[in-house]
Amino acid sequence: MRAETKCIQAGYEPKNGESRLMPIVQSTTFKYDTSEDMGKLFDLEASGYFYTRLQNPTNDYVAAKIAALEGGTAAMLTSSGQAATFFSVFNLAGNGDHVIASSTIYGGSFNLFNVTMRRMGIDFTFVDPDCSDEELEKAFKPNTKAVFGETIANPALIVFDIERFAKAAHAHGVPLIIDNTFATPINCRPFEWGADIVTHSTTKYMDGHDATVGGVIVDSGNFDWMAHADKFPGLCTPDESYHGITYAEKFGKEGAFITKCTAQLMRDLGSIPSPMNCYMLNLGLESLAVRMERHVSNAMKVAQFLEDSDKVEWVNYPGLPGNKYYERAKKYMPKGTCGVISFGVKGGRKAAEEFMKHLKVAMIATHVADAHTCVLHPASSTHRQMTDEELLAGGVSPDLVRLSVGIENVDDIIEDLEQALGAI
Repeated sequence: MRAETKCIQAGYEPKNGESRLMPIVQSTTFKYDTSEDMGKLFDLEASGYFYTRLQNPTNDYVAAKIAALEGGTAAMLTSSGQAATFFSVFNLAGNGDHVIASSTIYGGSFNLFNVTMRRMGIDFTFVDPDCSDEELEKAFKPNTKAVFGETIANPALIVFDIERFAKAAHAHGVPLIIDNTFATPINCRPFEWGADIVTHSTTKYMDGHDATVGGVIVDSGNFDWMAHADKFPGLCTPDESYHGITYAEKFGKEGAFITKCTAQLMRDLGSIPSPMNCYMLNLGLESLAVRMERHVSNAMKVAQFLEDSDKVEWVNYPGLPGNKYYERAKKYMPKGTCGVISFGVKGGRKAAEEFMKHLKVAMIATHVADAHTCVLHPASSTHRQMTDEELLAGGVSPDLVRLSVGIENVDDIIEDLEQALGAI
């Protein structure tokens, strides 16, 4: 099936006489006839459900749909994108280990790695995504366990060279983890370019309607853990906290990573989404392909309008032919990138603040990547405690406006921007 069909039909397949719509199994626990039956579940000898903190049928239907969209072998939903990012790395790295990450990843991910996970004893090296091969090679250490990047950086909109980083990671016997939130599997499938694990904040385009917070981890099933058993003892030696199971031996390349993540991390940390939220996420997934096409189409027209405006100093959108990452974007995302644009208003911080006051269609919000057109001026909101000099040092210019183009009529979006720019 093609992606558009998978959005509708993958994951849940009703049998004769069953509900056509995915059921919401709103239950914490599940009944069994004998203790032996339940014991098989605890020993991972049989498939089934006993407690929703670990697994739930509704959640698994949606995870299977996303795995199908990404071309993976297994997936696990989490309660947020941040939880998915944390689990994807912590499933491989622990105290005394090292991870390489792109320096331009989402700020929340950067702080998770650079502050919280450092306190857990995990070392991180942040590399420029456009670094030279020599610089990238120097970042690896004997205790490196993974490389992490974003398909399209939030909010820098840098397009990550997945294939190059995958080759470097594999040369050192470690997997590449890619956050594919902005591109979605409709516009980019990182596994086809060598990535091994993919994460998403499903809160963004996958949900698409500001309705549910969530995340997902998808395994490609391609990384051979046993071939690098010395690097990954958590997957390749017995887990005494789970009946001495060796995940890579029992579940192979296709299932080891997600099974360990579920049986160990979700068991202990409990960042599970509710079945109701997963049901609502599925409704968003059903229209994902249609919406992404509209987001990209609208964003291209808006970016071109902004580029032609004499009130705009600069425009950053990977889909524009003059953009630094245009050719790389065409390689990895030939159908388009995403709906997020950043641009600078002539006149600096004050002009940008004035521009924001006159918007009528675009909503001022911290969110991005949903059906509504949302706009944010970081210098006067999320970064308002910083001076202009501090903003520039942090890569956020005082005139920067982040625009997440929605799926409204594009003429209404452009007319709104035009009248707001005309008022400054």
